Amino acid sequence: MSCIHYKFFSKLEYNTVTFDGLHITLTELKKLIMTQEHLKSRHCDLQITNADTREEYLDDEVEIPRHSSVIVRRTPVGGVRPAGKPFIVYRSLKEVMESFKPTDSCPLSFHQGIKVLFNTFTSFCITTVKCL
Repeated sequence: MSCIHYKFFSKLEYNTVTFDGLHITLTELKKLIMTQEHLKSRHCDLQITNADTREEYLDDEVEIPRHSSVIVRRTPVGGVRPAGKPFIVYRSLKEVMESFKPTDSCPLSFHQGIKVLFNTFTSFCITTVKCL
């Protein structure tokens, strides 16, 4: 008998799934975990990640060797869509400096330029952008 140790991301302790052979496919592992945890396949899918290398197993036919440890996360069946929440974009110093160059129609004095730069850097050069 071979086994794979798995733990849900939010839990502290590992559980064990047993099987015959030297390896198990990702699809078979998901079925065993869902059966053992009494989960319905129509409600969620499982994201499986190697606990040692943090490599996510994406191909359903990938073979996971026996005695491996994996971390399991439940995900919605249809996947996760962006919720339209804002996220932070960091701009480089060059981009910030170019955005505050004086133009012929509106030249900045030295003191005005220093004030603009001070205000920009105190706000940590963060621009909020809405997800599409």
